[in-house]
Amino acid sequence: MTRGIVHLVGAGPGDPGLLTVRALELIASAEVILHDRLIPKGALDGARADAELIYVGKEGGGPSMGQNEIERLLVEHGQAGKRVVRLKGGDPFVFGRGGEEALTLRAADVAFEVVPGVTAGIAAPAYAGIPVTQREVASAVAFITGHEDPDKPESALNWAALAAFPGSLVFYMGVRALPRIAEQLIAGGRPSNQAVAVIERGTLPGQRTLVATLADVAERAQGEKIRAPAITLVGSVAGLREQLQWLEQRPLHGRRVTVTRARAQASPLAARLRELGAEVIEAPAIRTVSVEATVPSLADYELVCVTSPNGAHELFARLRASGRDARALSDCHVAAIGPGTAAALSQHGIVADTVPERPVAEGLVEALGNYRPRRVLIARGKQGRDVLPDALRARGAEVDVVVLYETVAEPLSPDVAQAAADSDYVTFTSASTVRFFLEAAGADALQKPRIGSIGPATSEELRSHGSKPDFEAVPHTPDGLLDALLADVAHQI
Repeated sequence: MTRGIVHLVGAGPGDPGLLTVRALELIASAEVILHDRLIPKGALDGARADAELIYVGKEGGGPSMGQNEIERLLVEHGQAGKRVVRLKGGDPFVFGRGGEEALTLRAADVAFEVVPGVTAGIAAPAYAGIPVTQREVASAVAFITGHEDPDKPESALNWAALAAFPGSLVFYMGVRALPRIAEQLIAGGRPSNQAVAVIERGTLPGQRTLVATLADVAERAQGEKIRAPAITLVGSVAGLREQLQWLEQRPLHGRRVTVTRARAQASPLAARLRELGAEVIEAPAIRTVSVEATVPSLADYELVCVTSPNGAHELFARLRASGRDARALSDCHVAAIGPGTAAALSQHGIVADTVPERPVAEGLVEALGNYRPRRVLIARGKQGRDVLPDALRARGAEVDVVVLYETVAEPLSPDVAQAAADSDYVTFTSASTVRFFLEAAGADALQKPRIGSIGPATSEELRSHGSKPDFEAVPHTPDGLLDALLADVAHQI
């Protein structure tokens, strides 16, 4: 039997972008993953389809798995010859009980590896614009648990020594202990007017930062309803936040934006929104499925029109399946309905001959000008409009339409539907996303959010359902939609 191994992996403080390359590699290869509650959203997306995922998170006041049981599972799966990942928020050796788990594995003769993660005590202040050390301000930093073992007869912390520490004090898990922390530090000689920063949900879109003093931090945190998870930093460096804060400067900070595109297409738009500071709700209302279709010999056609990125990918999937490639289009004039479709074609080695400025069927008809091809093939989805084939037939062309895929509804969970309804913005990139989103979430889901539409057809679909878009993309592309959203946010300020 192959000897098993347990990887004690730090998943970082919450921002998925702070997962290390090594962590992602191990998640992708693990047979068993034991994961905490505070791992980044989407951290398990790259796990194997056959991986066993075991939730072992702990939550104050809620159901929790005991540490002994967690360690028993690690040993059991390791001794069974499995590749195991123990995925923990932050760093496994910084208040993560990773040391205890490593000792248990060593005692059981189970091989293990430690993969450090970005710890919240550094990351959360950094995202708040606070360096934990700064020349001439703080040349040292101490990391301290604010939540000691309740079974200990007395505190193991030397409060007098901490009060005299010549640098920054960073407390983990200390929100409920703020009154005690402030009281003990002041009693030990720390100035009562020293700056304190409490950072809630550090590195996440909902991050909040309170800057106060030791004298009033407990009262103000209660008034602001600061909740765990939070990091508390005591020290003069907290005063640098006013100059160095950057997270809040991003144009979509504090905005919640729902993306309704199909999951595969939504990722680039969602990533861009996150870069701009938004909390993104991915609520894919649609998905595309291939339909049975045969692509005829393209040598018989003068013009081939592709009406979506999906159509481009499906077309080449059919060509490959029949032993053909981009050379099949060598004698054809290729038209793409817009830049997104042109980009998809370029991935397969084809540079579109015609790409309209307006990425709609009417725009493609205009872009083709007086071109009167004899035979035309249109590659599209099942729900495609007939504007293009009708216009080309009116010019005397023989038009064949090959349907390569269809758009179907993607079920939305009640939680996702509610999150979308509570969003600041909901974006729609096609008429089908409107139709299927409203079927899944209900008309009331668009009562609160402002609504963004990618173009006229999508806007018309919204109006047919009793909703009016607050803004429409120009040009009618995902980038245009993003620009329109940014302009709307700026207008609302």
